[in-house]
Amino acid sequence: MPGSPLRLRLAHATLAVRDIDRMVAFYTEVLGFHVTNRGEPVPGMGDMVFLSQTPDEHHQLVLVSTPEPALRAFMMADHLAFRTGSLDDLRALTGRLTADGNTSAIPISHGNAWSVYFTDPEGNGLECFLDTPFHVAQPYADGLDLSASDEEIEATTRAKIESLPEFQAFSQWREGMSARLASPDA
Repeated sequence: MPGSPLRLRLAHATLAVRDIDRMVAFYTEVLGFHVTNRGEPVPGMGDMVFLSQTPDEHHQLVLVSTPEPALRAFMMADHLAFRTGSLDDLRALTGRLTADGNTSAIPISHGNAWSVYFTDPEGNGLECFLDTPFHVAQPYADGLDLSASDEEIEATTRAKIESLPEFQAFSQWREGMSARLASPDA
């Protein structure tokens, strides 16, 4: 299309939930979100809870109490993904999930990201991840041993992907992508 390309950033997601108190407890106590507001928007509608982890966004998630979620004519999202800052964050997350009785955590290396996939108490898919120093063509998935040191994880990841298509430093890939996005033909 002519003109400047449209650039979108996900601002928030809204989830219809059956047990709002249980879900608020999970997202605040286990995942560390904070309630920014809560209330009934319109008489007869379910309670809404706004959650965030950053002062830059009033809400990153909205939970809407919906005892019987409406039928949808389209496929629901498979999971929500949250960026985190370190492998220690992923280790802490898996510990918190375990302490909460959640046994759904699956650590995965995507070569360009280290992730932990899990579900919330109502079965919604979630992912917490951080970028690796590398880029490799996607899709790619391998196990991730969070009991290893950061240095061991990085070395293992590199050894497994350095011969694969598009392997390069993530910073190099970002530079190339920035150039592609700046191109009028992008």
